[in-house]
Amino acid sequence: MSKAKAKGTAAETAVVNYIAGQGFPGAERRALAGSSDLGDITGIPGLVMEVKNHKSYKFPEWIKETEIEKNNAKADFGILIVKPNGVGITRVGDWWAVMPLSEMMNLIRDAGYGDSRDQ
Repeated sequence: MSKAKAKGTAAETAVVNYIAGQGFPGAERRALAGSSDLGDITGIPGLVMEVKNHKSYKFPEWIKETEIEKNNAKADFGILIVKPNGVGITRVGDWWAVMPLSEMMNLIRDAGYGDSRDQ
């Protein structure tokens, strides 16, 4: 396994372990699916997670990738999880969770907060 692949696998495994410890025991890494990729992490219904562990950030590219994977998986929401530089894999709760604001508002409404609106 290449160094980059091992780094990605370690990050994905750390996220799965964190999510499972937060009350989602069905969280697991997804197998690669080529151009029909369905995201890196599954186990929360309606949600796709893409995990990135890189020195330089490519948010526009990664957000687009997460959106494609969300659509491929027919999920309601896609979340990009990014390991910040200088924050280790033992501090996954301090990593960044990124999604478009409109999706975040829908997620919050689906959780029962705010007024129900047609987007």
